[in-house]
Amino acid sequence: MNISFEAPDKINGLMTIVLEKEDYQAEVEKTLKDYRKRANVPGFRPGQTPMGMIKRQYGTAVKVDVVNKMLGEELYKYVRENKIQMLGEPLNSDKQKELNFESDEPLEFMFDIAVAPEFKAALSGKDKVDYYNITVDDKLIDQQVEMYQQRSGNYEKAEQYDAEQRDLLKGDLRELDENGNVKENGITIADVSLMPQYIKVEDQKKLFDGAKLGDIITWNPRQAYPENDAEISSLLKIKKEEVAQHTGDFTYQVTEISRFTKAEVNQTLFDQVFGEGNVKDEKEFRQKISEQISEQFKSDSDYKFLLDVRKHMEKKVGKLEFPEALLKRVMFNNNKDKGEEFVEKNFEASINELEWHLIKEQLVAAQNIKVDDADIKNVAKEAARAQFAQYGMANIPEEYLDNYATEMLKKRENVDGLVDRAVDLKLIDALKNVVKLNEKEISMEDFQKMLQEK
Repeated sequence: MNISFEAPDKINGLMTIVLEKEDYQAEVEKTLKDYRKRANVPGFRPGQTPMGMIKRQYGTAVKVDVVNKMLGEELYKYVRENKIQMLGEPLNSDKQKELNFESDEPLEFMFDIAVAPEFKAALSGKDKVDYYNITVDDKLIDQQVEMYQQRSGNYEKAEQYDAEQRDLLKGDLRELDENGNVKENGITIADVSLMPQYIKVEDQKKLFDGAKLGDIITWNPRQAYPENDAEISSLLKIKKEEVAQHTGDFTYQVTEISRFTKAEVNQTLFDQVFGEGNVKDEKEFRQKISEQISEQFKSDSDYKFLLDVRKHMEKKVGKLEFPEALLKRVMFNNNKDKGEEFVEKNFEASINELEWHLIKEQLVAAQNIKVDDADIKNVAKEAARAQFAQYGMANIPEEYLDNYATEMLKKRENVDGLVDRAVDLKLIDALKNVVKLNEKEISMEDFQKMLQEK
């Protein structure tokens, strides 16, 4: 076997692998013997089929399989041992000559290989990168308190409808005929829930103002929701295509009025949010919320910091030269179902991400960053904690988070993203101690505007 590699321009490589008969023949013979043991050929006992017949029937196919397996193993072994930073997978070269697997002549294989450009990415205390500390003010704390009050609130019975209170009505719905009488065989539904404040047309919405228990309101659903057949079909419990058959008036007799009341800021709310007995008064409650928001903001600040590190490094490294023609072939080969138009449209963005990937690889190596199963599990737990926090659930038991994270890690599609996140977290922490931080105070509103501008 002979392997050679050429990369005259440093980024476009050509690997040539020549296999002699003696390189693969022993494995071919071994495989054919296994075939013979399992062969079931009429006229011969199992395992007694003449080898000549086995070779004629399976010889070439076995040779192709053995050679292809050997090629893959030797190619990647050579790349690994010679520290070639290959981008994507190797592709058959245009210089490849026709192969004759029926012959015992040497087999020459040629592969085009995209090679990463050589460059140096390093950071030190001489590098200055912005770091934004997002301030937690009373307004943000008030908004979070309000959110907890809303999520822990409940509906209470009321005597009269008040649109400002976002009341929920329940009542009986009956379809009327053109004379204003209940329509024979028309739609009649009991206990229909309705929130009039969401009615689109003002004159229909106002019909419900001040309604009391037992009141009967005559209104028109078609006019109330003029461009929303889905809303009407849901209300009348009919198919969308049947809506056009019910454009007349309906009566709605109010049988129940429910008014949402947000939770009071008291010990019950403190216990619901942070666990029983962990918060004693409103001052502690607001302090806990401030700490909670600060922790969330730290993640946002770290995310922005990594974006700024990327921008800083891309500028410092400069434009890298890539084997674009070859990488387009690789990209097309991986997206054959999407066509060349997809490649052309997304190639530049793909190169930008590849450039950052290569830069980040060097930064990770320089900081000797490694992640283990515990790191990945912790990231999964934090992802779970964040999901629960979106629903106002801030005091989730560790055992529950642990089980939730374990389920996340059972899905292969989740793992790669969690590994990347674990690497990023360690890289951020390390780089904050390497570069000079240009710390800036910023409000949440200004921080969000800044992210939107990027």
